Amino acid sequence: MDETRLRFQDTPGFIQSLPFAALPGVGHAFSTRQGGVSRPPYHTLNLGTGVQDDRAAVRENRRRFFGALGLDPARIVRVWQVHGDEVLVVDGRLARRENFPRLLLDEHYEYDAMVTDREGLALTITTADCLPVFIADPVRRAVAAVHAGWRSTLKGIAPKALAALVQTHGSRPADCVAVIGPGILGCCFEVDEPVMRPLRATVPDWEAVSRPAGPEHWLLDLSALNARSLVEGGLPEGAIHQTGLCTSCRTDLFYSYRAEKPLTGRLMSALWLS
Repeated sequence: MDETRLRFQDTPGFIQSLPFAALPGVGHAFSTRQGGVSRPPYHTLNLGTGVQDDRAAVRENRRRFFGALGLDPARIVRVWQVHGDEVLVVDGRLARRENFPRLLLDEHYEYDAMVTDREGLALTITTADCLPVFIADPVRRAVAAVHAGWRSTLKGIAPKALAALVQTHGSRPADCVAVIGPGILGCCFEVDEPVMRPLRATVPDWEAVSRPAGPEHWLLDLSALNARSLVEGGLPEGAIHQTGLCTSCRTDLFYSYRAEKPLTGRLMSALWLS
């Protein structure tokens, strides 16, 4: 991890990748757990309503987080994340529907990636160990936000989001830039044979992204695996930035389901065209 390539803010807490932030007209942020009002075990900037935190505290945390980023809470786009490989295209027709974007939750839209070219909409990903992956095309002015847990990663969710940018907005992978946010990394993500079996079946050089951790157990580097899949999808290797921050190692900064289960908060990452 090279922290000189990251920007940290404390209250409310969020992190930005400086190379990704340099893209014209593209905004992004990865929340931390700092600078909110939630009480333990959700202390302090829990942004998830799917846990047993006080709803008023979550509302205040979201007000702080979105306000610090200059985002309109009525233009925050969220979906039901299901560890799959479906990509939602957030186009003008969808955005003009009555009760958008709330309808995506009310009607139970189940997706693990979103793409859009609509300015002023913030695509958000909720995590507590899974990886948020952002892709931006500054030429065609389109972006993709990806929720990459191990299941969706093995299903190719990141390159499918890149392909959706190509198909729906005419993006060229060579023009795109990606950033992989904080999540559980290869130092802590211990998996067993039910995870490794599909990995070996889909990734020929699986040993490059995993290492033994005991009998029938391995440490899997999801960030490296997603980066490799994006390169295979046509993204230049030098255009992929990794924050290198492990949620399980850094529970001072992040929520981690693995490290803190069963009760912990949720992080939120936002990506938008300004």
